[in-house]
Amino acid sequence: MKLKYILTILLLIFVALFILFLRPVVIAAPNLTFTTIYGKKIELSKLKGKPVIVNFWATDCASCIKEIPQLIELYNNFHPKGLEIIAIAMYYDFPSHVLEMSKAKQIPYDVALDLKAEHAFAFGQVQLTPTTFLISPSGDIVMKKQGLLNMPKLQQLIQNLILG
Repeated sequence: MKLKYILTILLLIFVALFILFLRPVVIAAPNLTFTTIYGKKIELSKLKGKPVIVNFWATDCASCIKEIPQLIELYNNFHPKGLEIIAIAMYYDFPSHVLEMSKAKQIPYDVALDLKAEHAFAFGQVQLTPTTFLISPSGDIVMKKQGLLNMPKLQQLIQNLILG
């Protein structure tokens, strides 16, 4: 009887911990202002109501370069429905390289510089590229991905955010 009681208590504790750790953690996106390579200021908080992708990248990152055409396609498909994409060049990237790459790849979305690593720090000390965040229209980070994106999964997430 005593063993059965102990096992029941342990099972309840296990179930409670399981539920606690499986629940998604919602983190609000940091309140930042980005400056694009063309001098435009973008306040992340003013983009509430729209899904936003923040992509940390570098011009010397092969995976980042490989991802650009996919991000362009994503932007072209979903921007008319409200999606915004902001590509943040890492602090160690030379601004001239970022500008050249943006022009060469004809990137239609905003590209910003993170000259002092402040944005990378605000997003949880981003160090690896590419690192991508998807922010919901309510301003919460709903996805963080290091490495190449799973585009079908990302497209579905964006579609779900747009539809509400």
